[in-house]
Amino acid sequence: MNAYENNAFFWQKLDTLYLSSKLVIDRPRNTCHYKYSNLIYPVDYGYLSDTAGTDQVPIDVFKGSEKKNLVQAVVISADILKKDCEVKLLIGCTKEEEYEILEFLNQTEFQKAVLLRRGNDVPDWAMND
Repeated sequence: MNAYENNAFFWQKLDTLYLSSKLVIDRPRNTCHYKYSNLIYPVDYGYLSDTAGTDQVPIDVFKGSEKKNLVQAVVISADILKKDCEVKLLIGCTKEEEYEILEFLNQTEFQKAVLLRRGNDVPDWAMND
């Protein structure tokens, strides 16, 4: 088994979470971060109102300019000030917007993030889902 395999069933579960929840945009594109005024959101940012992430608050979502309703990627961020890791969903983002989101999340020395794009492969070990 590879260290990382792109499992289509994983993406289906994320789509179900997204499509069965209400997206609340609380930080529109081009607005400042509520704590750090030098951080400007490159796309709409919000959360899925009836969900809970690992930090027990709703799952975060970056919503881009494209009219798509499937989760295309996730961003995993590590923050040493908050001492946490978070997963954020990307919906309807262009490649340029994906880059801007990564640039936004990686601009401080305290937080770094990686992006994992959706794939359609189903590894052998996932066939009995």
